[in-house]
Amino acid sequence: MTPPPDHDGGAPGDRSARDNTPATADELEARLAAARYIADPATSLALWLALRMERPLLLEGPAGVGKTELARAAAEALGRGLIRLQCYEGLDEAKALYEWDYAKQMLYTQLLRDAVAKEIAGAASLAAAARAIAGSEASFFSEHFLIARPLLAALRSAAPVVLLIDEVDRADPEFEAFLLEVLADMQVTIPELGTMRAAHPPLVLLTTNATREMTEALRRRCLHAFLDYPPPSREIAILRVALPGIEPRLAAQIVAFVAGLRAMDLRKSPAISETIDWARALLLLGKRAITPELARDTLGVLLKHQGDRADAEAKLGALARAAESAGAAEPPT
Repeated sequence: MTPPPDHDGGAPGDRSARDNTPATADELEARLAAARYIADPATSLALWLALRMERPLLLEGPAGVGKTELARAAAEALGRGLIRLQCYEGLDEAKALYEWDYAKQMLYTQLLRDAVAKEIAGAASLAAAARAIAGSEASFFSEHFLIARPLLAALRSAAPVVLLIDEVDRADPEFEAFLLEVLADMQVTIPELGTMRAAHPPLVLLTTNATREMTEALRRRCLHAFLDYPPPSREIAILRVALPGIEPRLAAQIVAFVAGLRAMDLRKSPAISETIDWARALLLLGKRAITPELARDTLGVLLKHQGDRADAEAKLGALARAAESAGAAEPPT
């Protein structure tokens, strides 16, 4: 089967050579690991397909499972720059795409007022004067006065980048509609300048914590991957990458204790980053095993709501015993 043409007329294989694209999903997974990100095979495959198909990838899942970190690791693994758009309620075109540098336009107007006066000299009416300076007016809405925000910066980049649209669910639904042209066609339309297409389509990663449902129009334009809390074996591997000196038994205890917390009905379960922070705290304290007393004293590293802490403190004994059992299954160093 003949491969589809690339955006610049070349074959995907040519693009891969230029863009340092991994030949397989397994190779991408290995590169992510080298960038200190332990991905599961399904996530690596989804990311690789998004890269090869030049489609956005929607990363869905609870907060703190590594969605944003995946964008950082992907940029490092691919040798690309990372451009991040942090979404929030009220985000609009001027902050996400572009805006005009009005201060510079006003300065140039003052500096060039004599030249403008010559343009309209002899005009018989206001309409004639407007027509005379139409060309000059157009020059004030040129790329010279354009301030590129993250979306436009990613499309105009001289080299391929990773574009992270983080927590897109926090933006208004109207912003999703605005994104559709970028996601579907890798282009944007600026009324004063026309349509701008991506010279090098970025790898677009969108993250959502499901604070609201994404529209079907956005979902259709994206590939999808669901990231959940990792199984114990992978979270232990993540800990050992983040903290190479940690003992296997302590790592297993930490992961088992945190898994017990996540099984509870908490307002906010500990994120992977908080597991790493807790492990670092225990190492700083010189601890090699988890006790109920130690867990109580350091619980604020894992849980950030008082109600969650109160619920957890009532079960510290059972959580510590489960952690001890998990650690005992690990061979000594």
